[in-house]
Amino acid sequence: MLPLTDTHAHLYHGRFDQDRGEVLARAREAGVQRIVLPNIDRSSIRAMLDLAAAEPGYCLPAMGIHPCSIGADADAELDAAEAWLFNPPEALPQGIRFCAVGEIGLDFYWDTTHAEAQKRALARQLDWAITLDLPVLLHTREANDATLDLVEAAQRKGAGEASPRRLRGIYHCFSGTVEQAERAVAQGFMLGIGGVATFKNGGLDRVLPGIALEHLVLETDAPYLAPTPHRGKRNEPAYTALVAERLAGWYGTTPTAIAEATSQNAARMFGW
Repeated sequence: MLPLTDTHAHLYHGRFDQDRGEVLARAREAGVQRIVLPNIDRSSIRAMLDLAAAEPGYCLPAMGIHPCSIGADADAELDAAEAWLFNPPEALPQGIRFCAVGEIGLDFYWDTTHAEAQKRALARQLDWAITLDLPVLLHTREANDATLDLVEAAQRKGAGEASPRRLRGIYHCFSGTVEQAERAVAQGFMLGIGGVATFKNGGLDRVLPGIALEHLVLETDAPYLAPTPHRGKRNEPAYTALVAERLAGWYGTTPTAIAEATSQNAARMFGW
C-alpha cells in the first residue's frame, strides 16, 4: 500500500454511479489518502458536493468551469461558479470548503470557435484564485503556450496589487515539451502526471527525467485516461499506484518514494 494522493478525479461522474463505494474502497486499499474533485460546469456541482459531503476530508471539491463548457452561455456558467466560490461558508454543506479553482483552462483540440471566450473565462477564474488565495487546476489541450502566457499575465497583475497573492497550481495532465515544463515550474506550478506516463508513445519519458520530483503530483482524471494495462477502460483513483511505479523507473527510486514525495508536494500545494 502506497501513501498516494489523486489530485484530479471526477469521481462524481455518472460512470461511477453503480459502484462508487467499491471504487472508493479500492482507492483506500491502494493507499490513496485524498482525492481532489475538480468541477466541470453547472450540471456537475450538485453531484460533486454530495460526494464531498459523503466523504469529508477524503474527497475534496474544487470549483471552476471546464473550458469545453465555455460557449454561448459562458457568463451564466461563470456566474454560477463564482457565486459558489464567494458565498459565505454556511452556503456549502457542513464542513465543506473548496480546495482549488478548477478545472479551468484552454482546450483548442476540437475547434477554436470559442477560443477567445475560453481565454476570457480563464483570465476571470485566475483572478478568483488570486483573490481567494487558492491554487488552480489547469486543463490545457493544444494550448500549452497560450495557457502559460495567461498565467504569467495573471501573475504580473497579482504582483501589482496592494496585497499581492501568489498564483499557483497544477498543470493537469501535463503533456508538453521540456521547455514548457520548465516554464511551468518557473511559474511556481506543479505538473500533474497520470495515465499518459504509462503509454508507450506518451512522450513524458523524454520530458520528466529532467524535472525535479519536487515539481510533480499524481492524478488519474478518472474516469478518463486509464493507465496501461487498463488503457481504454474506466480509470479510477487506485490506479495512481501504476503511475507511481512508472515514475519510479524513470527517477531510479521506489514507488513508495514517488508516492511519498508527490503526496508531500500535493500537501504543500493545497495547504493540507
